[in-house]
Amino acid sequence: MALPEPSRIPGGLAQPAGRVYNFNGGPAALPLPVLEEAAAELLNWRGTGMSILENSHRDKKVVAMALEAEDDLKSLLRLGEDWKVLFLQGGASLQFAMIPMNFAPDGLPCDYVNTGMWSDKAYKEARLVGADARLAASSEDDGFTYIPDSFSFRLASRYVYLTSNNTVRGTQWKAFPSRPPAPLVADMSSDFLSRPLDLTDFALVHAGAQKNVAPAGLTIVLVRKDFALNGKKGLPHLLDYRTYIDSDSMYNTPPVFCIYVAGLVFKWLKAQGGLDRVCLRNEAKAKRLYDAIDSSGGFYRGTAREDSRSLMNVTYRLPSPELEKKFLEEGKAQGLCGLGGHRSVGGVRASIYNAVPDAGVDALIAFMKDFQAANG
Repeated sequence: MALPEPSRIPGGLAQPAGRVYNFNGGPAALPLPVLEEAAAELLNWRGTGMSILENSHRDKKVVAMALEAEDDLKSLLRLGEDWKVLFLQGGASLQFAMIPMNFAPDGLPCDYVNTGMWSDKAYKEARLVGADARLAASSEDDGFTYIPDSFSFRLASRYVYLTSNNTVRGTQWKAFPSRPPAPLVADMSSDFLSRPLDLTDFALVHAGAQKNVAPAGLTIVLVRKDFALNGKKGLPHLLDYRTYIDSDSMYNTPPVFCIYVAGLVFKWLKAQGGLDRVCLRNEAKAKRLYDAIDSSGGFYRGTAREDSRSLMNVTYRLPSPELEKKFLEEGKAQGLCGLGGHRSVGGVRASIYNAVPDAGVDALIAFMKDFQAANG
C-alpha cells in the first residue's frame, strides 16, 4: 500500500473539495489515504482483473490478504502466538450471546460491569442464554456518567465482562480492573486501536469494525487460544469460536471487502508509528475539544465526569433543546456532520476517532465559539 510518510499523516490538512468533516458515531470516518488506495484498485485488485468485491474468498490472494491483515493487527497490538485474530460477522450484538454460550453455559457464573447501553445489552443477553450473569458494578445510579472503581467479583466467575468505551454517554475506562479473579472479556468496539493495550489479564476482545477500522459488516475478535479451546463443546458450528480458529475465519464466506479495508487501516496505523503515536494525537484532539467545552462558561456542558471522559466520543449539551437543534443544523451547513447525540439521550456528540483529522476538530471548536458568540 502506497502510504504517505508518517510525518504527513497526523492530520492538519483540510478535507478535499466536496468532503465534510465526519463526526458520526458509527459507521464513522475512515482515513483518507485508505479510501484513496481502495478507490485506486477497486476495478483491478492486485492484478486479478476484478474488484476485491468480486473475488472469491477461497482465492489464494484473498486468503493471503486476510492472513496479512491478521499479522499486521497482531504486530500493532504486540500479540503472541497464543492469540488468534478472527474476522467474523454479526456485530458486537452476536458476541453478546456467543461469549456466554461458549464460556458460561448451563448456568455457570460470569460477572458484568454495567457502564451503559451496550454493556447492559450484553448482560441481559447472557442471562437470556442461560448464564448465571451478575452485575459486579454499575454506574446506572448516576446516568452512566462515570466508570466504577469498586467491584464485587465472584471467585467462581468464568470471566469478567466490560465495555471499554461508552459511545452513548461518552465515558471510557482509563485503567481496567487489576488482578481480576477471572479473565477479562471486553467489547472494545468504539475505542479499538485508539491506544496501546496491555492484554495480560484478557482472554477475549471483540470490536465492531465500523468505528475505527473498516466499514460496517466486520467484527474483529481477539481470543486467547487456550480460552477458546476450553469453551463448551457441541455448539452449532457458527457459534463456536473453534470453528473460526481452525478455518482462519474462512469457514463460511467472510466479509472480504471489510477485511481488505481493515488491512489497509492496519498499515495506515503502522505507517503513523503505531498505537503509541496514535494515542498521543487522540489525547491532544480530545483535550482541545474538552477545553473548549470547559471554557465556555457553562454554555456547553459535558455530560461525563471529568475522570471518565472518553477520548473517542465527546458528549455535551447546550442550554436548551432548541439551541441544540440549531447548533446541529448550522454545523451541518458548515460541513460538520454527524454531531447529533445518540437517539436515546439527545444532545451533541462529536466522535473523534483515529481518522478524524486535527483540522476537523479545530473547525468544530471554531464553530462552537462562533455559535456561542451569536447565541449566548
